[in-house]
Amino acid sequence: MAGVFDLVNEAKVEQEQSIARGLGYLLARARTALVRAADLELHAHDITHAQGSILLMLAGGTCNTAAELSREMYLDSASMTRMVDRLERRGLLARTARSGDRRVTDLRLTAEGQRLGALLPGLYSDVLQRSFAEFSADEIGQLRHLLTKFVDSNSPCVTHSRRAGVAPSPSPNHSISGKA
Repeated sequence: MAGVFDLVNEAKVEQEQSIARGLGYLLARARTALVRAADLELHAHDITHAQGSILLMLAGGTCNTAAELSREMYLDSASMTRMVDRLERRGLLARTARSGDRRVTDLRLTAEGQRLGALLPGLYSDVLQRSFAEFSADEIGQLRHLLTKFVDSNSPCVTHSRRAGVAPSPSPNHSISGKA
């Protein structure tokens, strides 16, 4: 009887180890490690990684409205509104009605938001440098290539096309040989 319990326990351990080393789990752990490291770096500036991401996207012109930020960061509008409210109260950004369409509220960085936004690329770069210090240049290049391929093949347009039965077109970021 003990042999059956041993087999069951052994199977459970193998399953748990498989889950702990599964690709989805590892991607989630990697993201968590980077967010934690970014939060620690940004703590000195009294902002979180999520708030830093908003400031960075506004500073870089990637997004101009809370709706665009919500889509880009995959956050619900209520969460985004709360974060924008906090950043506005801190004097880092301001809401302005769009001149051509007053139904749209643009977000713009204040002078302090611009100052902090200009620091963020360097701060995030420092986090990445520390996080990948044990990686060779070739490993970083390979990881960049694989992650780019993953992101490109899972963009909303490609995913929608696949559902519609349309074959995805080759990514402009990759040659036929697969080299970036």
